[in-house]
Amino acid sequence: MFSPIKLIDIEISQPIPTVDGLTDYGWLQGLVRLHGVPIGWVTLAIVNHQCSADVIRQQILEQYRDQIYQQLLCNQLITGLPQKLQVEDCLNLPAPEYQGILPRVTVAICSRDRPSDLKNCLESLCQLDYPDLDLLVIDNAPSSDATQDLVQNYPTVRYVREPRPGRDWASNRAILEAQGDVIAYTDDDTVVDRHWVKALAQVFAENPDVMAVTGLVVPSELETDAQILFERNGGFGRGFRRQWWRVGRGQTMHWTQMGTGNLGTGANMAYRRNVFEKIGYFDPALDVGTVTNGAGDLEMFFRVLKEGHTLVYEPRSLVRHRHRRDYAQLRKQLAHNGSVYAFWVRSAIVYPETTLPLIRLGLSWLWSGHVRPLITSLFSPSRFPRDLIVAQLWGCLTSLDTYPKSQKIAAEIAETYGDHRLPRGSVAATIAECADQITTDKIAVRSLDVAHPLVPLTDVTDAAKVRVFVMHQGSPVGFVEIDNDYQPISVMRLATAIAEKLTGKLVTFDRPEILTVLDPAPSVQLPITVQLPISQSVSIVIGTYDRPQDLRQCLQGLVAQKSPRSLEILVVDNHPTSGLTAQIAAEFPTVRLICEPRQGVAYARNAGILASQGDIIVTIDDDVSLPADWLEKLIAPLARADVMAVTGNILPLELNTQSQQIFEQYGNGGLGRGFERFEVNGDWFERSWMYAVPTWELGGTANAAFRGSIFRDPTIGLMDEALGPGMPSGVGEDIYLFYKILKAGHTIVYEATAYVWHTHRRDMPALRRQLYNYSKGFVAYHLTTILHDRDFRPISTLLIFLPLHYLKRFLLWLKGDRFYPLSLMALEILGNLAGPWSLARSYQRVSRDGRFSTTFKPQSTLKPS
Repeated sequence: MFSPIKLIDIEISQPIPTVDGLTDYGWLQGLVRLHGVPIGWVTLAIVNHQCSADVIRQQILEQYRDQIYQQLLCNQLITGLPQKLQVEDCLNLPAPEYQGILPRVTVAICSRDRPSDLKNCLESLCQLDYPDLDLLVIDNAPSSDATQDLVQNYPTVRYVREPRPGRDWASNRAILEAQGDVIAYTDDDTVVDRHWVKALAQVFAENPDVMAVTGLVVPSELETDAQILFERNGGFGRGFRRQWWRVGRGQTMHWTQMGTGNLGTGANMAYRRNVFEKIGYFDPALDVGTVTNGAGDLEMFFRVLKEGHTLVYEPRSLVRHRHRRDYAQLRKQLAHNGSVYAFWVRSAIVYPETTLPLIRLGLSWLWSGHVRPLITSLFSPSRFPRDLIVAQLWGCLTSLDTYPKSQKIAAEIAETYGDHRLPRGSVAATIAECADQITTDKIAVRSLDVAHPLVPLTDVTDAAKVRVFVMHQGSPVGFVEIDNDYQPISVMRLATAIAEKLTGKLVTFDRPEILTVLDPAPSVQLPITVQLPISQSVSIVIGTYDRPQDLRQCLQGLVAQKSPRSLEILVVDNHPTSGLTAQIAAEFPTVRLICEPRQGVAYARNAGILASQGDIIVTIDDDVSLPADWLEKLIAPLARADVMAVTGNILPLELNTQSQQIFEQYGNGGLGRGFERFEVNGDWFERSWMYAVPTWELGGTANAAFRGSIFRDPTIGLMDEALGPGMPSGVGEDIYLFYKILKAGHTIVYEATAYVWHTHRRDMPALRRQLYNYSKGFVAYHLTTILHDRDFRPISTLLIFLPLHYLKRFLLWLKGDRFYPLSLMALEILGNLAGPWSLARSYQRVSRDGRFSTTFKPQSTLKPS
């Protein structure tokens, strides 16, 4: 379903190299970092098994120029900004080290019978860059001594066996065993970044009010469909922007905040140890190892906020998670996501005032997250399988009654082993008392000059907000407003707020299009050109039906192509009994002649495709003329691993007659699709659940190239013989092939520079037949996607939008725009109405004549030399 994705880190403070050896991958996904700080992802197509440094640099600049400037400014604000920031001068300067006292941190890994995963995690923990660590493995109800034996190989790691089964029992045991003031949790299937602990510890050190920190979780690999599907479903990542979460004094928690899934995940979370004395331990009736199967982390996030504390999402605190590689494991994991309903049931019991908001949240989440996607999947195909949507929905419904059951089991475990939970504190009552004393939300006003090092704002604890007026060398620059909720404001928070809002006023862009290290060449860049490797051979297929003069002109253009590669030309005679095509083919010794007596363009092209020996298969019509450099321009985008088809521009060879001029106006440009290159992919295919996929906007097989392997792919296959010229359906074989390629998740590129000249119909009767067939084929194509692909989006197109299209054109005609005859518009409508019957007749003919299979090889007609 998906091509594997190669994951790499791209440190932009260092020269960016070309990435080679990407033979087995369809995409390159790079985590952009600046002195270790994650900026964002760039996803890049792989060209000729590599991704060049130039392409990587350009993509980073296009996506993240502003974020890079912000991060550079943020770094410099901490130490002071004597003059406006010169980007090129400070790209190599990392953020200054935090000079305060960092807390002792206990890192807890709660594991159960996964020693191989745990080994990788422990190896990364031993590489942490942090001065005061306490490493702790909690072995949760193990079935063997394998974990204990493994930990003995790491002298700096303490081992504790927790007999009570359940993730939250293990998390609570870590609290009791911890020696640090901060407890950081990660999973045994993660690999932590060496700066992970330092990033989260700095947040705690600078902000005394912060009681919990979550961090960025990125995938360690995207090799299988299951891993890619999990990441497409949201994964564990929560973005690259630092966020502060707190329920203000005197305010109630809004129902949209109660989900807490957007705050982080248990694979990367940390707490002050003393917060558990105030709000209680993890609830052992939740999370993995219980019948609820999860949500212990989300419930604790909820409790932190509900009890009036601050939670910070810090993306600099980074871990890498190995997603489930197996599809069955993924389905099970997604079903367990329904455990959030168990957490909400628990919260409604403990905090009765949240019952109605939680019901509203649960219904909203059920509809938008599961029921609506399920309904949408019934109307339009999607690369996210329906059985996964059903698994998630089923998990939600079955989780509603799991918490009471799990409570009973937890009570039995506590009776057997003892209960190590602490009683809940009374912080909520204290907050309520403070709230009663608040009469108005004061906004404090402060000013600072960024020419000097920033200092924390500690004298704002009597204000709900602070408006900070920013000066530079005595001149006002602007202001930022920070919701501090009666808490001090740290240097990092202050710098971040200023950088996000005032970068444009504090950064000098001497060369805004180029950053020194990203692109050391100050000259203007030339466009990056791509060429398909010469080793890739090409077969060109021309289907023809008794048009000898057009065919001769087309073949003359083909044999004159300037191409260094192995090239074969196949002419498929769709009316061999006439003998006209064979005479023309005999004039060109390098041309292979294929005979296909079954009438229809799809039959002819399929015969040529199956006889082809090239890696790339090109299709053209016999009535086109070709410039000498056409072929190489057309096939160049296929150097990218994700591209499976390329279409080119089709220009009119002449506009001498009325019919030719009318046709060029038809569809806003005849057969051409414009003069700008564009591309579409599976996301474009899935962009709407209501509108049909407009593959007719992509071009046609009168000028197209395909990777030969797609025709052997069972999800794509050959052209549908029931569609296309020569069949009652009229047209549609090409746009339906495009549909199947996109449905499979591949990319199609429209390459405007690869143009051909087309001879439009010269007389009105021929034009009428052509437009009538186009109109029949338009409906036949949509009916095919409904019947074959269970894609019901075209229903609205056929019943609503198509009639509205004709109504709009008719109104324009009434207003005086009468170049396009009303009689032709009526003919199009008749063709649309004839579409269903024409498709049925095509099915009858195909049933009689048979379809091609991908193993059939037509016989070539060998010409004498």
